[in-house]
Amino acid sequence: MISFLPTAEFAAALDEQDALRDFRQRFHLPLAPDGQPSVYLCGNSLGLMPKAARAAVEAEFESWETQGVEGHFHGTSPWMHYHESLTDSAARLVGAKPVEVVVMNNLTTNLHLLLVSFYQPNTTRYKVLMEGGAFPSDQYALESQVRLHGLAPDEAIVELVPRPGEHTLRTEDIEAAIQELGESLAVVILGGVNYYTGQAFDMEAITKAGHAVGANVGFDLAHAAGNLEMHLHDWDVDFACWCSYKYLNSGPGGTSGVFVHERFANRPDLLRLAGWWGHDPADRFQMKKGFRPMTGAAGWQLSNAQIFPMAIHRAALAIVDEAGGMAALRKKSEKLTAYLEFMVRQLELPREVLEIITPHDPAARGCQLSMLVHKNGRALFDYLAGAGIIADWREPNVIRLAPVPLYNSFSDVQRVGEVLARWASV
Repeated sequence: MISFLPTAEFAAALDEQDALRDFRQRFHLPLAPDGQPSVYLCGNSLGLMPKAARAAVEAEFESWETQGVEGHFHGTSPWMHYHESLTDSAARLVGAKPVEVVVMNNLTTNLHLLLVSFYQPNTTRYKVLMEGGAFPSDQYALESQVRLHGLAPDEAIVELVPRPGEHTLRTEDIEAAIQELGESLAVVILGGVNYYTGQAFDMEAITKAGHAVGANVGFDLAHAAGNLEMHLHDWDVDFACWCSYKYLNSGPGGTSGVFVHERFANRPDLLRLAGWWGHDPADRFQMKKGFRPMTGAAGWQLSNAQIFPMAIHRAALAIVDEAGGMAALRKKSEKLTAYLEFMVRQLELPREVLEIITPHDPAARGCQLSMLVHKNGRALFDYLAGAGIIADWREPNVIRLAPVPLYNSFSDVQRVGEVLARWASV
């Protein structure tokens, strides 16, 4: 393991050795109050704009301008099949087969569509297991889903909470809760990475435990896609969905990805909400009654592709592929986040002042550190902003810092340490 130093010279040396250092130039960096590029550590909320994004969308504007409706069928990227150009990259991103993924809609829409299929409770198997304090959209989605089946959320939804005095969940406690619920458990749905703490869950172990009691297992990968190296197919995950505007840098409100395991690829009997774009393309335009889903995840589509968001997403995914995919990004990410943790811990601040609540184990976290600031947390957040460091504030007193491997540098992290040291000395 490398021995870190807190100096600017040491950070510069790490940047010089970084095989991904040039990808930083592919993104627009917001400027700090002094007119210099900011240290942008908010990619877990909204990723930076790729410089290729504008040209990607302009190309589709030109097709619309010059071809009108014929843009669906002609040009370099006909809109009729545009979403298919994202499939291979999306599959590599999450460790899936192409038949198992599709890009469509937005995240919470897709979560609802998947829950229609994979949460079908009966009188004995009706419970949902989720993390306590999950992102509100997930909470609202599950509350409404159980109500659609005439159930009460307080009875049907079981929330996992950490042990007293701890901030994150233990895998053995998740597995124990699954086993205890047993045949009453219909579905397990967790975030791949918890948005608040930055904890990465052991998705393979959780999936295995859920299947052992007969439950379906799915994940909201909003904070995992583009952050963790995943193998959803090999882990036997039933379903998953993710957004593209955080670590995937595809613009505010960007399009979403869906994973449905291959074993459901040819299950036209599986209940779902249907739309014409998920219908068998062989006779889609005959406009007949009687829905016949496409094979694989594509059979969950409702409407035709959102071309402009997808154009940005395609440009952003191309950068991930060019960088060597998630294996290469994750390698740098673990080192970058470890350096950030070093810079915070070397300040030796008492836990009563500042506490890192993200797991120390690199395998149990993404590229995020959540700092619990027990006193004057908002003042520290504002102090960082004034120094040109863009972080993320979460009520009541957590500052999230996300060093993203595509565009953050070790010098960025070292600068954060310097600013924190000045704050601590006041």
